[in-house]
Amino acid sequence: MDIQITPHLLSGTVTPPPSKSQTHRLLIAAVLATGTSTVKNIAFSQDVEATLRCLTALGGSWKQTAPGTLEITGIGGLPRQARTLLPHLDCGESGSTLRFFLPIALAVAGGGVFTGHGRLMERPQGPYFDLFREEGISYEQKDGTLTVQGTLRPGEYHLPGNVSSQFFTGLLFALPLLEGPSQIVPTTPVESWDYIRMTLDALASAGIAVPEPKCGGVFQISPHPYRSFDRTVEADWSQAGFWYAAIALGSHVEPEGLNAFSVQGDMAVVPHFLRLTHPGDLDIDVSGIPDLLPPLAVMAAVRSGTTRFVNAARLRMKESDRLSTVRAMLTALGCRCQ
Repeated sequence: MDIQITPHLLSGTVTPPPSKSQTHRLLIAAVLATGTSTVKNIAFSQDVEATLRCLTALGGSWKQTAPGTLEITGIGGLPRQARTLLPHLDCGESGSTLRFFLPIALAVAGGGVFTGHGRLMERPQGPYFDLFREEGISYEQKDGTLTVQGTLRPGEYHLPGNVSSQFFTGLLFALPLLEGPSQIVPTTPVESWDYIRMTLDALASAGIAVPEPKCGGVFQISPHPYRSFDRTVEADWSQAGFWYAAIALGSHVEPEGLNAFSVQGDMAVVPHFLRLTHPGDLDIDVSGIPDLLPPLAVMAAVRSGTTRFVNAARLRMKESDRLSTVRAMLTALGCRCQ
């Protein structure tokens, strides 16, 4: 099939799709709860479908009651039973699903057999492996399968702050399920704080109160049952970034339906967009907003001045090497990148 594309400026209003990051978190909080929760405004991407597969593998269930609306029956009220076989969790290509469910599976099922597709099983899990060795939890990564088995115990968990926030999120979901209090101790300054805030927000919806520590502080987690809740997924500020890039390219587009008081860190696209409308050299720290690098790089390509994106090394370890792919795209369009 031949497709002909005619260049044209865009115009009108647009509502970005629902936040995938928030969807993952709300679905997981729902499946850990007692009773039935309702989550609305869900976009059924492949990553979200992976999370739904995994929550089903752990004993939860769900049904679609309206377009974009799910009722999730949680496992919080179910008695813990010894399993003869570890659950099989197919995480697709979703790094969030894999890292969120690793400690959760240990807490509720004594472990699991994790599989994935694409580059997923090549992505580093070192921070978890270090904790597993300390806790006496066995793990084996072989032929695209990661098997973990053991007991997650209450206690003190040390994580470097400059790793993906997904490691913090997985533990924040799992530790309230244990029988005693726990702590997560960052060993270096924490990056991606806003993704952790999204996790704390989802936990709060399910009745789990984890105080946000001051910068460099310790997360204090007390045992507490998850409760059912109703929430609507917000429009995605990460996706809004691409519409702001369209505006920078000259289109007359107005993003709407976004929560101006959201905990999503990618709300930062607005002040960065405004900064990029002015000429001159500029540094932008993307350590906490990795998903915004592609649209911000496009905005930088059409402005006067040199823009440096700093603290972006972790972007090489996503589902693709995002630094290389963004550079290749812009170079092909005639932009000078290094």
